[in-house]
Amino acid sequence: MTKKQRALEIIERLKKEYPDADCTLDYDQAWKLLVSVRLAAQCTDARVNVVVEGLFEKYPTVNALADADVNDIEAIVRPCGLGRSKARDISACMKMLRDEFGENVPDNFDDLMKLPGVGRKSANLIMGDVFGKPAIVTDTHCIRLTNRMGLVDGIKEPKKVEMALWKIVPPEEGSNFCHRLVYHGREVCTARTSPYCDRCCLADICKKVGV
Repeated sequence: MTKKQRALEIIERLKKEYPDADCTLDYDQAWKLLVSVRLAAQCTDARVNVVVEGLFEKYPTVNALADADVNDIEAIVRPCGLGRSKARDISACMKMLRDEFGENVPDNFDDLMKLPGVGRKSANLIMGDVFGKPAIVTDTHCIRLTNRMGLVDGIKEPKKVEMALWKIVPPEEGSNFCHRLVYHGREVCTARTSPYCDRCCLADICKKVGV
């Protein structure tokens, strides 16, 4: 079985296992997802979803958050960890959205990457979830699982994993595939315990590289 064949089979099985998998960050506007993604670094999505309620209640628009005092932002987002750097990035990002993009989140990858605090993972998430464009989000679950499954060979650098997956994952499947990897990584192919291979829908085709 080639990597591409294995990838296609894994995609189909995970579709059946997690038919409704989607982004676990709550948002109703693109800029809010942008903020939440920055806060999610080294923090659980569940905690981010709680913290942003207070942030967006106090600053309900891009312009309001751009005008906010960075110290006030930091005070609210501190429970997510790295409060100072996250607050600084969020403030600078909202100012750039206001001043250069008419308060709209840009719909192309290069412009997204210009925004403060936005890296490839965040840009891909926005591209896939907000704009429905091809995207591969190489978070910790994606990196761990694709190595274990044998879709990539001992690669830990996010960009290199992303580039390897682009070669074997159909573009239209990438975004949802990565969401399903998150669900599978939390429930079955876990990081902090041994993976529950005995109840994995991929056990017979997984390489189980021991990553």
